[in-house]
Amino acid sequence: MTKLKVNVVIAGRTYPLSVNDTEEEEGMRKAAKNINELIAEFEQNYAVADKQDVLAMSALQFASKLEIISMKKAVQENEALQKIQELNDLLDAQL
Repeated sequence: MTKLKVNVVIAGRTYPLSVNDTEEEEGMRKAAKNINELIAEFEQNYAVADKQDVLAMSALQFASKLEIISMKKAVQENEALQKIQELNDLLDAQL
């Protein structure tokens, strides 16, 4: 499989990447755009002296969102499994 070469710019620096397909390329570009928007927001709203600080704050923001989504998904999966077990118990009782 041929890899696509992509350049994304984050915080004014260009990063060359290789991706598998156009869908992955689009995801990388959207992610870079979101990171840059968050960096601009942090720089505008906080007195940040160093790019490293806004990059760390951005990473924490995205990582925390991902963790929250993951935790919610785990709860939903657990609830779904409980409901399936309840339905199985009802079916077993009827058979």
